[in-house]
Amino acid sequence: MTIPSLEHMAAALLACPSISSVNPSLDQSNQGVIALLHDWLGDLGFQLQALPIPGAPGKFNLVARLGTGSNGLVLAGHTDTVPYDEGRWRYDPFGLTEADRRWYGLGTSDMKCFFAIVIAAIAEMGPLSGLAHPLTILATADEESSMAGARALLESPMPLGRHALIGEPTGLRPVRTHKGITMERIRLIGRSGHSSDPSLGRSALEGMYLIIAELLRWRDELQAAHRHPLFRVPMPTLNLGHIHGGDNPNRICGECELLIDLRPLPGMDLGELRAEMRRRLSLSILGRGLELEIGSLFGGVPPMETPAGAEIVRVAEALTGHPAETTAFATEGPFFNQLGMDTLILGPGDIDQAHQPDEYLAVERLRPTMDLIQALIRRFCLTRP
Repeated sequence: MTIPSLEHMAAALLACPSISSVNPSLDQSNQGVIALLHDWLGDLGFQLQALPIPGAPGKFNLVARLGTGSNGLVLAGHTDTVPYDEGRWRYDPFGLTEADRRWYGLGTSDMKCFFAIVIAAIAEMGPLSGLAHPLTILATADEESSMAGARALLESPMPLGRHALIGEPTGLRPVRTHKGITMERIRLIGRSGHSSDPSLGRSALEGMYLIIAELLRWRDELQAAHRHPLFRVPMPTLNLGHIHGGDNPNRICGECELLIDLRPLPGMDLGELRAEMRRRLSLSILGRGLELEIGSLFGGVPPMETPAGAEIVRVAEALTGHPAETTAFATEGPFFNQLGMDTLILGPGDIDQAHQPDEYLAVERLRPTMDLIQALIRRFCLTRP
């Protein structure tokens, strides 16, 4: 069967809504996108596995493999998009609209069009028989919300490849490292009472003052101890993002909640950071009769750093003419590295276009991305050392 044109595939992928969201009323299955990729890659001779995500009905990963062995190339991306702002788009979010040499639509840049480009590039190369090393296409679920697809791969590891490229929007500039992220809920529970007599209660709001002071001290210590000169903001960051406590001026605050965002550098472990935060905050309110609860808003994403000397990094630098950089957004890359791959982030879109109305991909990026994909396949799958 003839593979559809690049534009046709991109339009079909955009026409399948696959929003992932922590809001259940917005969350959608990615099964339609997986089915399209399954059909096209099957027509190209790939062996296919559609893998349901445990605990996530309607969500799937797709592993498509051509050739045998373990030292091959993995071209990866996520099949979901973020929600969209209804009424703020000039163009149909679920239609591919070309205007001003741009492809508009939800997922053009981040990152459904990457899959269409990859499949078109492979189809253009003709039959890929007798590969020296396997070629794997990996499509994951829920990157935009929980990273459930990537986490499922860790739970049931399988041989995928040695060299991985994730087609996230980087403007065709290679990225080998990014910060991690965790978001934490800190809740203090005291006892409410009449404000005329402080002894009638235990103020959770006053306790949160001590919690915030300790968090800021800890932030200063972290930033003094950890630096990474490749990042524009070269230190870890800790943001106090949301606070709410109490309900009336004449009542002692019985409960107060703070939400924070912590972004560690490569080399900093999320589990160790959470344990140290709990230890310090517990000590800061010791003896005040307050109950401390700390919980993560999601599983968190570890920092990523692929070695500068990794072959996928060096080859991509040579092909693009750009040295590998850092980025401020998190990806599935650290999970892939945990699976034993050297992972690079490199795709045709621009992060400035992601997650906003009238998302687009510049048409001028299509051919260079196809050329890059074909060069990587020749280097890592067709050439014997």
